[in-house]
Amino acid sequence: MKHMSESFPEDFILKGFTKYPWLDLPLFFVLLTSYMFTLLGNFAIILVSRLDSQLQGPMYFFLASLSFLDLCFTTTTVPQMLFNLGGPNKNITYIGCMAQAYIFHWLGCTECVLLGIMALDRYVAVCKPLRYSIIMGHKVSLQLSSTAWLTGLANSLLQSTLTVQLPLCGNQILDHFFCELPGLIKMACVDTTVNEITLAIVATLLIMGPLSMILVSYSYIARTVFRIPSAAGRRKAFNTCSSHLLVVSLFYGPGIYIYMQPSGDGPQDVIKVLTLFYCVFTPMANPFIYTLRNKDVIGALPRLLKKAISSK
Repeated sequence: MKHMSESFPEDFILKGFTKYPWLDLPLFFVLLTSYMFTLLGNFAIILVSRLDSQLQGPMYFFLASLSFLDLCFTTTTVPQMLFNLGGPNKNITYIGCMAQAYIFHWLGCTECVLLGIMALDRYVAVCKPLRYSIIMGHKVSLQLSSTAWLTGLANSLLQSTLTVQLPLCGNQILDHFFCELPGLIKMACVDTTVNEITLAIVATLLIMGPLSMILVSYSYIARTVFRIPSAAGRRKAFNTCSSHLLVVSLFYGPGIYIYMQPSGDGPQDVIKVLTLFYCVFTPMANPFIYTLRNKDVIGALPRLLKKAISSK
């Protein structure tokens, strides 16, 4: 029992920005505000895409799926961070930490794949518009979305299980805001080369695979868009695709930096800031990016408000 308690402690201490304790209160309010906007924006996208009859296509199905994923993604980490930043207790239980690591990794991997699928959807919509509703039917959309979730789950079960089995030898201090695999690997008191190589290889496949799909899809999209004779048509295609590209950049940029060096070779404070960026601020920005650049979504909001008022 003593050996077990030394290898797997009852709880962990999350350091956060302990070098700068004065940041706790400002960061608390920033995260709280961001989380509220994330909930508001993503719930609005889900409701609009489900209730408005003009937003029932595959594109809005995937957009609603992304919003639901972002809600789960932020809820996995932000409430715990707010609890730790808002008080003197910086702890998280061992079971809670492991659950957070499994779920966070699952949702992060799922979003990687889903963003690639959304690029494929845009390719079919722009390059094969006459067959779009046939190729990307409801059944195919469900299958593609399920593939993203199952791929993320399989990877999380593999990577997180390998990490959980590492002995910690009583080490309780986790130099992060929440439980993430690179930080947990760094805490181990044994050789972690296998874990680091496995994480790097799978991360490369899950990041570069969908990213390659995105780049190839948009190379064909760009070629097709420049052939559209109507300036309004080119502008509409550009606005829709540029929104997705901006979301991809915000998510993939920090992820590539963090997971391509799982041993934590980079500056830890930089890694923390980038992690906060892609797991807190990117999910908050996603619905606003899509809303501000999509006239269909902007037009759906007043229609739903008018319906709600008239029904009362």
